[in-house]
Amino acid sequence: MTIGMILDAPFPPDPRVENEAVSLVQAGYQVCLFCLTYGDEPAEEIHEGIRICRYRTDKLEYKLSALAYTLPFYTNSMAKKIKEFVFLHDIDVLHVHDMRIAGAAFKAIQNKKMPFVLDLHENRPEIMKLYPHLQKFPGKYLIQPSVWKKQERFFVEKASHTIVVTEEAKNELLNRCTVLEKSIVVVPNTVRESFYKEAISTTEVLEKYKNKFVLLYLGHTGLRRGLLTAIESVSDLKNTISNMKLVIVGKSSSDALLKKKVQELGVDNDVDFVGWEDVSLFPSYIQASTICISPLHRNVHHDTTYANKIFQYMSLGKPLLVSDATAQKTIVEKSKSGLIHIEKDSQDFTDKVLKLAFDENLRSQMGANGKAFVETEFSWEQTSK
Repeated sequence: MTIGMILDAPFPPDPRVENEAVSLVQAGYQVCLFCLTYGDEPAEEIHEGIRICRYRTDKLEYKLSALAYTLPFYTNSMAKKIKEFVFLHDIDVLHVHDMRIAGAAFKAIQNKKMPFVLDLHENRPEIMKLYPHLQKFPGKYLIQPSVWKKQERFFVEKASHTIVVTEEAKNELLNRCTVLEKSIVVVPNTVRESFYKEAISTTEVLEKYKNKFVLLYLGHTGLRRGLLTAIESVSDLKNTISNMKLVIVGKSSSDALLKKKVQELGVDNDVDFVGWEDVSLFPSYIQASTICISPLHRNVHHDTTYANKIFQYMSLGKPLLVSDATAQKTIVEKSKSGLIHIEKDSQDFTDKVLKLAFDENLRSQMGANGKAFVETEFSWEQTSK
């Protein structure tokens, strides 16, 4: 059987797509991956057993993808490419990653009796409501999240199976779509064993923070990720924890606002904005940390999605402090790997940091619990089954 995966982005990198494809290859399936290229990468090549098939695109087509369910141009263009891909590679099952290209994929095979699997990486209609460009002209009038939500329901109800990342996401779909429960499968974004078993320590990072009480954040720094809560807490924490340092590894267009708040609070020396770093350095930053954080704001998207960073944190035995966004709260409480703070509440965040700061045994136990949880239950090698 040949599985045709559809991704409307360059590949690599995409950890979820690669993890799923490699697992299917190892299980004996043929996997051909349709993806895009903006440059002169090979049209076809084999990567980890996956046959990668690249189709050329450009910036205009990328911009039109945002209007996929407003205007037909992107869907029609992609549908032609996918139809060719399906024919050339004799595809038996179509596995579509995320809903932006789902319309094109569905159109490409509408006259074929072919299983259609929809893999929803996130609750895109809900997260779109928070995009800055949808808050102002012209995006506010051209792109309607409500239309995307209607389309998402259509594809879920037409798909042979739908894959989501959390039980909360599954329940959300079951509450508003007419589908059988067994048609929705939960496949979380967990870490590969190689992330923590083959981690290479970087002396430079470890030395830089060896005498610091490090609160670590990895990932995108958009305001909805809650870093203002952590920054506001720093001004109180530094008076009690003299060697405290908030280390932020990541970036976004919101960084200017975050840095402005740091200056206003006079905590410039207590916060490090590291910027983006290669994933190979993540283990070193985690190893150098004392507590790892994920202070997400609550919304339908965050309540039904895991931040991948929490499993990276756990895998290296660090205690967590996360907001009460439903999905991450549930998993942290289940694994007993950290404490929960009220979203956007810097005082509660401060109180929970101090509780961990003055109880080394609690930190050690929670770190050990998280590590054991990942190793026995929540590594990719386990969840991919």
